[in-house]
Amino acid sequence: MSAAETHSSSTPADVSELRPGIWPTTAFQGDDGVLNIGGVPVTEVAERYGTPAYLFDETEFQARCITFREAFHDFDVYYAGKAFLTRTSARIAEETGLSLDVCTEGELAYAKAVGFPAERVLMHGNNKSEAELAAALAYGVGRIVVDSREELDRLEAMAPRFPDRKPAVLLRVTVGVRADTHVHIATAHEDQKFGFSLVSGEAEEAVRRVAKGGLLELRGLHSHIGSQILDTAGFEAAAKRLAGLRAKLMEDGIELPELDLGGGFGIAYTAGDEPTPAKEIAEILRTVVAKECAALGVSTPRLAIEPGRAIAGPAGVTLYRVGTVKHREGIRTFVAVDGGMSDNVRTALYEAAYSVQLAGRTSDSAPTLVRVVGKHCDAGDVVVRDDYLPSDVRAGDLIAVPGTGAYCRSLAHNYNQIPRPPVIAVAKGRAREIVRRETVEDLMGLDVG
Repeated sequence: MSAAETHSSSTPADVSELRPGIWPTTAFQGDDGVLNIGGVPVTEVAERYGTPAYLFDETEFQARCITFREAFHDFDVYYAGKAFLTRTSARIAEETGLSLDVCTEGELAYAKAVGFPAERVLMHGNNKSEAELAAALAYGVGRIVVDSREELDRLEAMAPRFPDRKPAVLLRVTVGVRADTHVHIATAHEDQKFGFSLVSGEAEEAVRRVAKGGLLELRGLHSHIGSQILDTAGFEAAAKRLAGLRAKLMEDGIELPELDLGGGFGIAYTAGDEPTPAKEIAEILRTVVAKECAALGVSTPRLAIEPGRAIAGPAGVTLYRVGTVKHREGIRTFVAVDGGMSDNVRTALYEAAYSVQLAGRTSDSAPTLVRVVGKHCDAGDVVVRDDYLPSDVRAGDLIAVPGTGAYCRSLAHNYNQIPRPPVIAVAKGRAREIVRRETVEDLMGLDVG
């Protein structure tokens, strides 16, 4: 059966309207068919800054920061910078009362650049170097999530160099939960590089080591089960297992006042995705932990979460210009754009699903199934695997892909020596470049051979 036949039953009656739930709340299309985001017509962005371009809706990002801060008012909420990190996003996260989760010295540099309060910074990473740990300790980050025995060795050896304050740590526990998500972004089952194994007893051993050693300030346990998770079942299972380990350790007098349940909350990339609202997630998690702790006869810990995609994802839209259109009779139509897997590798890497919209004009043509592909020399260079555009889509058209605020810029690369796109912030009718477009000269400047 052809792709066209497979999708025939779900062919939309009208592709001229924005589908709800997958676009920034500021997005709309005027009578001329031009997509507006943050009060800015994308035709103006394309003319001024070129394509491809990442559009960053500051209003949407800020609103989502506030939504999580209010929904999880009794949690510590760390924005996961790995999803999308610029000086602008870091400032907004700080101004809205969120804390910041970083994984490398490079991400920590953004916190330093905007003066993010050190006590509200948490450092992750499964293989932190001594240089990265030293940078974190020198800055005075509030928490370090320890991931391995070797990292404990490094931290305990370095602690005497910082006598004014013991490094405050959480221990990452691999809880044995396989989240309902793509295998490459499921991070809590046993066959994983992250954390201390709960099943083997490694996690308990690590906690007891830290408690006995006295060189580090033991704050609690940490878990992260994966990414793009649309329900709460995995989080609930992880919370129960962590609560059980915590209760066992507390029986021996080991205090663990904090429990970080990580991030991974999903968003809607297509009309078929139904993510759980932040307020509902918060209520479920606080209730599960409270009930489990009550049943175990121990105090309820201070909880923390680390949303990244759920904040940044819907705030981003990528704008492309069509270069070629190829109709393969009985199969599909290939729409090639001026970007591709170098600006969005998630489709190739995770089989991620995206949506697409004609963004620069109106069309009365019937919808046709398309595959939006890039300009790279790779058959896997796909941006949108299957969606509908008007059948008169043609070279020169502007098209927009929503839900690209998380991980697209973070995972961007230079395959075929293509420079990365700029990030254009839009808000209140104003567009401004917050990350400039790379140039061929930038790429050549790194080559010192």
